[in-house]
Amino acid sequence: MTNANAAPDAPPPEPVTLRAADGYVLHGQVWRHRGGAPGRPVTVVNCATSVRCDYYFRFAAWLFAHGRDVLVYDYRGIGGSRPARLASLRANWLDWGRLDCEAALRHALDAFPGQPLDVVAHSIGGFVLGLAPSNAQVRRVLTVGAQYAYWRDYLPAERRRMWWKWHVAMPALAALCGYVPARRLGWMEDTPRGVALSWARSRPRFEDVYARGRHAQSVACRAALPARFAALTAPMLAIGFDDDAFGTVAAIERLLGYYTGSDVTHLRIAPRDVGVDAIGHFAFFHSRFADTLWPLALHWLRHGALPADAPGTVHARHAAARARHAPAGVAANG
Repeated sequence: MTNANAAPDAPPPEPVTLRAADGYVLHGQVWRHRGGAPGRPVTVVNCATSVRCDYYFRFAAWLFAHGRDVLVYDYRGIGGSRPARLASLRANWLDWGRLDCEAALRHALDAFPGQPLDVVAHSIGGFVLGLAPSNAQVRRVLTVGAQYAYWRDYLPAERRRMWWKWHVAMPALAALCGYVPARRLGWMEDTPRGVALSWARSRPRFEDVYARGRHAQSVACRAALPARFAALTAPMLAIGFDDDAFGTVAAIERLLGYYTGSDVTHLRIAPRDVGVDAIGHFAFFHSRFADTLWPLALHWLRHGALPADAPGTVHARHAAARARHAPAGVAANG
């Protein structure tokens, strides 16, 4: 893994090895300031589905240059955490959360004792955070386009194409090859079969995908999985972009409905709000937004509040402990 995307005014990151509770070894990179500083925050960056952690290097190095220690890592099956034979790996989105994200949070807490722990989460990274047992120890959260890919929430103009690609072609490839050879298709990183099926089978309530088997076990699963999200009490800023076909209002609100323990602000930004033609699902982490969008993220991580000159409009504010999630619909605005 190279440091070609690191900011020129930051040192290269150091490789780090994380061990999940089931023994799986994950690999990541860390930017660490020298010398102890109990008040200095450490930020964990959760990747999008099947995106290598080096995609976030410039943003991570920028956070480091603004006084933070930063950890980025690859989920099992992706990038530096890919096994020799991907088809043999049994992993899904639940594993990325309860095992891999948990390993990253635990490493940050252990390696940076006494330092406040914040999380920046892109796309599925905002979902897997809710499954990590240590999420209650997070101080502040920033999510970007975070959702879990229920197909009816996709941008209407793109919905049919995305449904065929991600909910028909992708699981078919996973069944044929034992994993999704996505790199050859120019889609993303090659993807474990179970992750592809987690995505392809997404339902209005994510827990219904995993609540199978005997009735009592299914009922317990439907209760236990959402309860993990409710354990997170950190204030959260959820950023969505109007031209993001994944991170629509409906999709982001659906995920936010699970974070009943957090005070949540859902901010919508149109590309024109920052003087560009497009942002979409991925461009927030491009360095061309270092002067416009990245300071918004840093301000939230520092203060847990929006700056007075924040671009966009607040779509919704959700108070902690508010019962927002309903089985058949999207959470109401607040």
